[in-house]
Amino acid sequence: MSDDFRRNQMNSHVVEQMVLLDIRNMLQSMGKDISSFPLREIEEEHDTMSGEVREIFEERSIEVDHEFSSVVSSLNREQRYAYDKILSYVDNGNGTAFFVDGPGGTGKIFLYKALLAKVRSEGKIAVATATSGVAASILPGGRNAHSRFKISLGIQEGGVCNFTKESETVKLLRMASLILWDEVSMTKRQAIEALDKSLRDIMEKPDLPFGGKTIVFGGDFR
Repeated sequence: MSDDFRRNQMNSHVVEQMVLLDIRNMLQSMGKDISSFPLREIEEEHDTMSGEVREIFEERSIEVDHEFSSVVSSLNREQRYAYDKILSYVDNGNGTAFFVDGPGGTGKIFLYKALLAKVRSEGKIAVATATSGVAASILPGGRNAHSRFKISLGIQEGGVCNFTKESETVKLLRMASLILWDEVSMTKRQAIEALDKSLRDIMEKPDLPFGGKTIVFGGDFR
């Protein structure tokens, strides 16, 4: 595991610390703690995350696109209505689910980028995903939805997301003020139901859709 780090770092002690950090990140993604294993301690001066969960650290490290944080005046009437409505739920914490519908080229991505920039510029966490990796790559900090939410590609009726309550994915979702899933019209119904069921569980709000989170779906059923 140290070979890759040795290419850019000659100090063997620093290389060891970098390997330990890599191992810790892998263990956190599986809901485990490195302190449970007989490994050397990670020294504070080498810990760029300062104890923060890796996925939260990565989300907070996404650079805010200031071009889109100030494009409100460029939104058309329908985009502005959706923008204001969605942000009102983000601000008051009373989550709900939205669906942004529109054929390709009607400005859905423009709206998503404006929402993500606004939420992140306020120091909040916005999780951006899409059904396909190509679509996810267009969104700032975007990830494939199945990867982000740990949803099996072969999800069956009644399935749930494959994360534990101690995993870093759960910690990220609990802190998220906005969750965005584009191209949702291309995925299985069971995948959406798995996210709904899992969010109700981890947020301990079984009676609220998606556990009371503000979630924006987007796509084109045409």
